[in-house]
Amino acid sequence: MAQCVQSVQEFIQDSFVPLVAALCSEEAERLTRRNNLSFAELVRPFCRLTSEVHMRDPNNQLHIIKNLKIAVNNIITHPPQPGAIRKLLHDVVSVSQPAEGLVANVITAGDYDLNISDRSVKASVPWYSNWKETLMELNTSTFYSATTPWFESYRECFLQSMPASDHEFLNHYVACMLVVSSSEPDPVEQFLKLSQEQHRIQHSSEYSYPKWFIPNTLKYYVLLHDVSTGEEQRADSIYEEMKQRYGTQGCYLLKINSRVSNRGADEQIPDPWSQYLQKSTIQNQDSYEDYTVVSNKNTDHLISDGIDNEIKDGLSNNFKTHPLQLDHPSGSLDSTDYMKASTSLQDSKKSNSGTPHGACLTLTDHDRIRQFIQEFTFRGLLPHIEKTIRQLNDQLISRKGLSRSLFTATKKWFSGSKVPEKSINELKNTSGLLYPPEAPELQIRKMADLCFLVQHYELAYSCYHTAKKDFLNDQAMLYAAGALEMAAVSAFLQPGAPRPYPAHYMETAIQTYRDICKNMVLAERCVLLSAEILKSQSKYSEAAALLIRLTSEDSDLRSALLLEQAAHCFINMKSPMVRKFAFHMILAGHRFSKAGQKKHALRCYCQAMQVYKGKGWSLAEDHINFTIGRQSFTLRQLDNAVSAFRHILINDSKQPPAQQGAFLREYLYVYKNATQLSPDGPLPQLPLPYINSSATRVFFGHDRRPAEGEKQAATHVSLDQEYDSESSQQWKELEEQVVSVINKGTIPPNFQPTQFCLNRYSDNSKFPLAVVEEPITVEVSFRNPLKVPLLLTDLSLLWKFQPKDFSAKHDGETKGQGTCDEDMVGTEAIAEFLINSEETKVARLKLFPHQTGELHILGVVYNLGSVQGAVSLDGIDPSIGLQAGKFVSNGLSVRGRQDLEIQGPRLNNTKEEKTSIKYGPDRRLDPIITEEMPLLEVFFINFPTGLLCGEIRKAYVEFVNVSKCPLTALKVVSKHPEFFTFGGNTAVLTPLSPSASENCSAYKTVVTDPTSVRTALLSSASSADFGVGTGGSPEVIQVPLPDAVLLPGASVQLPMWLRGPDEEGVHEINFLFYYESIKKHSKMCHRVLRHTAVICTSRSLHIRATVCRSNALGDEEGRGDNMLLFVDVENINTSETGVKEFHIVQVSSNSKHWKLQKSVNISGDKDTKLASRERAKLCFKAVRCKNSEENYTFADIVFGNEQIISSASPCADFFFQSLSSEYKRTHVQSHTHASQRAVKQSFDEIVRLIQRCSEVDLNIVILWKAYVVEDSKQLILEGQHHIALNTIGKEAFSFPQKQGFKKILGNSDWEDLEQELPETVLLKFFRPENTPVPARPTPEQLSNLIKTSLHYPESFNHSFHQKSLCLVPVTLLLSNCSQAVVDVMIDLRHKPTSSEALEIHGSFTWLGQTQYKLQLKGQEVYSLQLKACFVHTGVYNLGTPRVFAKLVDQVTLFETSQQNSMPALIIINNI
Repeated sequence: MAQCVQSVQEFIQDSFVPLVAALCSEEAERLTRRNNLSFAELVRPFCRLTSEVHMRDPNNQLHIIKNLKIAVNNIITHPPQPGAIRKLLHDVVSVSQPAEGLVANVITAGDYDLNISDRSVKASVPWYSNWKETLMELNTSTFYSATTPWFESYRECFLQSMPASDHEFLNHYVACMLVVSSSEPDPVEQFLKLSQEQHRIQHSSEYSYPKWFIPNTLKYYVLLHDVSTGEEQRADSIYEEMKQRYGTQGCYLLKINSRVSNRGADEQIPDPWSQYLQKSTIQNQDSYEDYTVVSNKNTDHLISDGIDNEIKDGLSNNFKTHPLQLDHPSGSLDSTDYMKASTSLQDSKKSNSGTPHGACLTLTDHDRIRQFIQEFTFRGLLPHIEKTIRQLNDQLISRKGLSRSLFTATKKWFSGSKVPEKSINELKNTSGLLYPPEAPELQIRKMADLCFLVQHYELAYSCYHTAKKDFLNDQAMLYAAGALEMAAVSAFLQPGAPRPYPAHYMETAIQTYRDICKNMVLAERCVLLSAEILKSQSKYSEAAALLIRLTSEDSDLRSALLLEQAAHCFINMKSPMVRKFAFHMILAGHRFSKAGQKKHALRCYCQAMQVYKGKGWSLAEDHINFTIGRQSFTLRQLDNAVSAFRHILINDSKQPPAQQGAFLREYLYVYKNATQLSPDGPLPQLPLPYINSSATRVFFGHDRRPAEGEKQAATHVSLDQEYDSESSQQWKELEEQVVSVINKGTIPPNFQPTQFCLNRYSDNSKFPLAVVEEPITVEVSFRNPLKVPLLLTDLSLLWKFQPKDFSAKHDGETKGQGTCDEDMVGTEAIAEFLINSEETKVARLKLFPHQTGELHILGVVYNLGSVQGAVSLDGIDPSIGLQAGKFVSNGLSVRGRQDLEIQGPRLNNTKEEKTSIKYGPDRRLDPIITEEMPLLEVFFINFPTGLLCGEIRKAYVEFVNVSKCPLTALKVVSKHPEFFTFGGNTAVLTPLSPSASENCSAYKTVVTDPTSVRTALLSSASSADFGVGTGGSPEVIQVPLPDAVLLPGASVQLPMWLRGPDEEGVHEINFLFYYESIKKHSKMCHRVLRHTAVICTSRSLHIRATVCRSNALGDEEGRGDNMLLFVDVENINTSETGVKEFHIVQVSSNSKHWKLQKSVNISGDKDTKLASRERAKLCFKAVRCKNSEENYTFADIVFGNEQIISSASPCADFFFQSLSSEYKRTHVQSHTHASQRAVKQSFDEIVRLIQRCSEVDLNIVILWKAYVVEDSKQLILEGQHHIALNTIGKEAFSFPQKQGFKKILGNSDWEDLEQELPETVLLKFFRPENTPVPARPTPEQLSNLIKTSLHYPESFNHSFHQKSLCLVPVTLLLSNCSQAVVDVMIDLRHKPTSSEALEIHGSFTWLGQTQYKLQLKGQEVYSLQLKACFVHTGVYNLGTPRVFAKLVDQVTLFETSQQNSMPALIIINNI
């Protein structure tokens, strides 16, 4: 049970006190009414004695009575009706509520922290004096210190309102006060009348109520004197007369109303009455004029009625009525009537408390009344009780001499008024015998009750014990139960506790009352007493069992209160049983609800909720929250109701769909009522659907236009694309690249990469920029956790806008305060948005800013409703049939909002951030609206999706300015500039329309003269014409707009040539179009447009080329530099793409130093045809051209009838782009060692000179046509491949990557090729910093310093018969290939070492000087005359001289053997 401020001993003593009746004359009642009090109310606060009282027991032993209290009541001649008592108890409980504003009391019980805020300690209870000490005791108590004042009020009211019964005398009147005013004409006569009236009430058969203790009731005569108006002498004289008539101990003169009305109003007199009158307002009313006994089948249930009649202060001498009577019969009431009753009660309480009591009394009068009660008790009441006990004791002793059996038999024979003897079963069924008033058993009970009332518990126990035996022998079960009950209480209250508390007595008594006597009122009293006693002995488990046992269907209020106390017992146990506490609180709440006590029901459920909350018992939580919501709504606590229903909906509910639908409808109904109370208030937060704030995406700009026919719009960015961090980084790098080029190599500090779509992965630390008049789309992710669909209507964004003018000097002057005006920002609303059960769905909501300023998107606002009949039946998805058109709403929807609160990324940069949890800002919902900017749209016409590797295709690009501002500085940047070109400066800027250029070649061609076939046609071009070598980034390409400006609404079409990438497969090529406004803006400097082209390439040709030095030292022009070029072409196309054959139509060279001179192909065919997997080898002669540092020389060798001008667009464009990418690749490698080279600069220059000897700077372009059959229609495709030849004798490929080769060539070819690939290619897999710098030239490089050539007759005739020695003159030509001076050593003594060589070629000898040392200047050709000597005929190899060379003055370098030319065979014939 809950803590009570009163101890159990005080509680029991105050529950059973001597009752004194008060009978007043009308004049006396009038005197007391001047203080707004009846006589009984006047004396009530002073009815507890402040001092000890002594009396003697029958054995003449002195007995001390402490803290005695008496009760003085007006005489009421009709017993209270059960219905009225029930109403009174109902009202007492409903008025007593937890005190508000108290500090919450938190108790830790096991794993639970329970918050009980209903500790209320009131000084209004009659026994409450030392409230401070009691409060301190409560605070320091080790027990659970929650109090339940409503239970104490109920218990007190219940015990006081118990009707008197014949089987016990505890609530029978012991004495009667007769009160007469001194101002009456004949007070003594009035006393006589009152005395007769009392006698008539007690002894007449007309009155069966009230009950009187003994026939000879003590009469105490009180003369009431009004000091302010009455004559004191007359009062004194009347009092003297009374003393003579009634004796000094039988009368009293009470002087009251001493206070004069004109005394100072500021004098404060205490009001001890208000606490009693507030406590039991209804008990003190005489407002029921007539009554009707309620007679219907529900009489046992709590019956209540609205207290609508006004409260009147009538006189108590109206014996016909009782204050606890019903004024109307009533069957049952609904909760609203209960609410009416309680509010009416509170009104009466207010009116009562507002009325001053004791206004005419002074503190002296208070003392007089206190003195009067003491005198009455000391001199009148207690002597009377003492005498009565003695008389009863004497009677009992006189009977003890008789034999018990004889006594019993005599009783049976002579007690005529007893009912006849019956069988035990019959007796039990009729609750036993009915004794006459003078029966000796009742005299024992009477004596026991008197002893109990004056705290003589030992004697009382003895008498009760004796009476119990007699009653049980007689099978008088009602009497026996009463004796058992009081015997148990007496045993408990005995000082010193001589015997343990006999709990089994109480158990028997309760069982008898309940089961045999069918008297629940008496059973309830037993339970209340016994539970309190058990609680005081810390027997909480037994107390709880007792309380629960008495719960039944006949009284919801009683059951609720007892269940609540049982719950408190469980939590007060040594090991608190918290879950039992919660369960019984739920049961109590349910019974409170049935009893109409809505507030108490709500409180019980709320306290139980603390236990169930967060423990995973979701169904229990749902039930409790639902009930809390219902009760709160009934009590008009709408905020609490909304909160409770909200909890049911937002937790992951395990309820079936039908139940969830019911919860949702209930929530909407309650919510609607709550919002109607404050229609102008702020929009409240809605709990459904869930919003995943971090998944919110914000998109700036218009939606993509769909493709129209051959026109394909730039892909740009859309909300349908998934975020890719790698791709995002690429776009950022491209934008940085173009901004860096625009700003001459630096990126401005205020540069902010353009982000079109912001999400959880993007960098949202800066305020995003949006353009005025361009939409902002916010994608919000909703999730419906319920199993029923949700319908959102009128869904739109909630925002705040602050206009600012960014064009002002002070960077954004505020124009005005942020307001929600449609003129500033237009808002698009979604009329209906259905989210099916447990579905996650995104809504895209748009805003249209019309002014510059700062926009803050706060959240979403919508009407939340449910869909009618949306529960799925037989497994059919309810969403079917709800997709199209209007949804059927059940008409109940509420308007509310949800905020979008996005937490930024966790900071992890500084030490402080790493050691604490800090989050950065996320500003994706706070865009800055900038001034108007141009807006570009790009369309691609005839843009291919599939190409052959190296294929050239002409497409067109359309640029459209869809804004109201002109745009300029249009550029495009791509990581793959070799993929496309807009043509160089030589290209015609006004191309034919796309339709007119169909079936035409993408190249610029000229018809050739047949005679010029196989010889080179020369032209030249500058790399500057094609944007290469100008110092800018090759990836950033200027778009050649006419006048460099695109006006608003204007569009322009430009040709774009595309070349298929060299590697087969699918390629994603990113284009970033950059443009600016003509007018410079402070916030946004430029804009970009993205496009991703997806191209699928398939195999075409694979080309290998080698260049080697020609043996011939001189060319046609007599210069010594010429080379042979071998080109190996293979068709690796697998014919899957429908390619029939490839034709090599032209081979072109372009270089600053070399040019192709002619083709040395033996084949007579005009061009070379290659079917699938066929291969051809071409041979060309290349010569050095005149030094031209600026221009490239283009030489075209044509195999067909048309010359493709390789120095014009697009052939030259792609050549220069491939050149720049190749240059970039090699340039990066060469720069890695710059710092080391600076140290050994002089040495490196020498190395470089040596290296140059073996280098050649020759680039080859192979131009081809492919014949494709597609849909029985033949198409001609064109293309070109590039090969860069850098080193003599080293094979170069059109496709540089190894893995690509392996895929193309297959394993066997790849193994062959691997032999030929030099190891240096592997260097690119190394980390650059670890790559060793070549400290000295390689022998291969050193062996290319000198080029040698032998000049001799191929065949020489000699007559060996005439001359045995044959001498042949041989000229050795030495050519210095480097620019430096070279020391050369020639050794003729060299012999072939291998026997094989000797077998094939005969032996000969050189005559004359056999070793020479020469010095050759740069590029010098030296001729040396030698003589070879042969002794017989044969074929001889003259290529035996060994040539060594080294640079002059380089001691560190050894002379290196130079590469020998091809074998020089001579035939010696004999004539």
